[in-house]
Amino acid sequence: MADKCSEGLLNGTVPGEQGKQEKSVKRGNWGNQIEFVLTSVGYAVGLGNVWRFPYLCYRNGGGAFMFPYFIMLVFCGIPLFFMELSFGQFASQGCLGVWRVSPMFKGVGYGMMVVSTYIGIYYNVVICIAFYYFFVSMTHELPWTYCSNPWNTPDCMGVLDNITQLLNTTQKRTSPSEEYWRRYVLNLSDDIGNLGEVRLPLLGCLGVSWVVVFLCLIKGVKSSGKVVYFTATFPYVVLTILFVRGITLEGAVTGIMYYLTPQWDKILNAKVWGDAASQIFYSLGCAWGGLITMASYNKFHNNCYRDSIIISITNCATSVYAGFVIFSILGFMANHLGVDVSKVADHGPGLAFVAYPEALTLLPISPLWSILFFFMLILLGLGTQFCLLETLVTAIVDEVGNEWIIRKKTFVTLGVAVAGFLLGVPLTTQAGIYWLLLMDNYAASFSLVVISCIMCVAIMYIYGHRNYFKDIEMMLGFPPPLFFQICWRFISPAIIFFILVFTVIQYRPISYNEYVYPTWAISIGFLMALSSVICIPIYAIYKVCRSEGDTLLERLKNATKASKDWGPALPEHRSGRYAPAFSPSTESHLEVQPLQPEKGQSEAAAASPVQGSNGSAHSQDSRL
Repeated sequence: MADKCSEGLLNGTVPGEQGKQEKSVKRGNWGNQIEFVLTSVGYAVGLGNVWRFPYLCYRNGGGAFMFPYFIMLVFCGIPLFFMELSFGQFASQGCLGVWRVSPMFKGVGYGMMVVSTYIGIYYNVVICIAFYYFFVSMTHELPWTYCSNPWNTPDCMGVLDNITQLLNTTQKRTSPSEEYWRRYVLNLSDDIGNLGEVRLPLLGCLGVSWVVVFLCLIKGVKSSGKVVYFTATFPYVVLTILFVRGITLEGAVTGIMYYLTPQWDKILNAKVWGDAASQIFYSLGCAWGGLITMASYNKFHNNCYRDSIIISITNCATSVYAGFVIFSILGFMANHLGVDVSKVADHGPGLAFVAYPEALTLLPISPLWSILFFFMLILLGLGTQFCLLETLVTAIVDEVGNEWIIRKKTFVTLGVAVAGFLLGVPLTTQAGIYWLLLMDNYAASFSLVVISCIMCVAIMYIYGHRNYFKDIEMMLGFPPPLFFQICWRFISPAIIFFILVFTVIQYRPISYNEYVYPTWAISIGFLMALSSVICIPIYAIYKVCRSEGDTLLERLKNATKASKDWGPALPEHRSGRYAPAFSPSTESHLEVQPLQPEKGQSEAAAASPVQGSNGSAHSQDSRL
């Protein structure tokens, strides 16, 4: 039995189904299902799991935050994840091609492409900074350990300096790691409009990161599917090494208790629930287009229901595990300084490039731990970046769709990588971090929520939930469980709407430490957010105008009706209502010159669809 299950996992078939050749020779497929699961885990588990979740958890009630977090995972995260995987797998198309299901909503696919472009540009800049720290850690003493460097100020005071002097000082302390980050790595300018010079070390590292991404995707999923065996698993090895080292330090238990101690009074706070829903939504990568793209390379009968549960739970478990790694070290540093953990806790780039590196300087053989930590950040970032680039390349290749561009897919990948590198150059200037945070806060925030909400409505209410449930039954051999049917139709869209309202209510103009962004920069941020959402109404208007019909209502019906080529990509899977219809001339020709009349009639009778009570056609062998 175990052998059969493992065989089913490798060939991508539904358990109990006879294995058959399902590969799309034209587009390509994953080598086996483990490659898909690892790629999806690498895509979902990113930098946010390490530098955002632990901070959110301790700020929102510690262990009490876990309750709304897992509630949101069950009612919103896993259902949306399953919807996107099944959507892409059924049509074997990227984020543009799947909208044959309702052509008027193809703008949702273009919106996903715009979001993935923005994220792909700035995400690789974060990876390049991790590369830079990785390279400079290869020394006998980390350069941010002491305050005796040319870039340090008189306010600098390291954790290895005189502790008595450190505690008695009345002036605001700046750590050597913070000054190294702001005054040396970034050489930060005073304003977002003052770009200054390009930081050549960062530019070089940006080139390295884009070359690595391109080489890993040079043959599409065939090459990236092999790379993820390392990039998706090794971060867990590093996390475990850092965890074991962390919990053996004095003060580590204090840090972990600060992270986990429940504050149950905060569970009644709407902000806690909003943070939980937002973290689940953004962490799983919903509405980026990556899940649809990765699933489109699955074999048609792969059990994506099982995969969605495995990947979603793995993602959330990684976030919780990373919290132990982060807070054990921060607890140790707080104990060393004699201050509360909240004084050293941080999130985002401040945690990854200031607080945690400073804590590492306290450890023996600190360069080793620094190399491991930044190597882990690089791998976590690359796993997400692979899928972002593949999303754009797949959408372009599927949209053009001719043999020439399929053969030249490597050049398309190269072109997108070069464009991403050039667009990322401004983020390596002295004002680059301002622009990076602006893109992170606006380009991929509420626009994702709008895109996801419209996708749910289009599939469940325009295409029709009954049609979609039949499609999944045809693909998996069983309909989606009742719980998922209810979530898709009612609960998940309601939670997405709640996230949108929460995002609007909680909106605060962006700032970076003491720097407040000017109005013109915030306006650019809103334009970036709008640029992805505006694709939806623009394309809908275009499609309605181009559709047939004498009245607006007829045009709307034709624009939202599934196109003729919607459905499974391979002919052998197009059964039931997707079975190709023969023209009368072809049928008469077959009737005039039958080769084996009796056999032909019996085969036709066996293969003909049976009419259901609701008027829809069901193939007799739809449940394999």
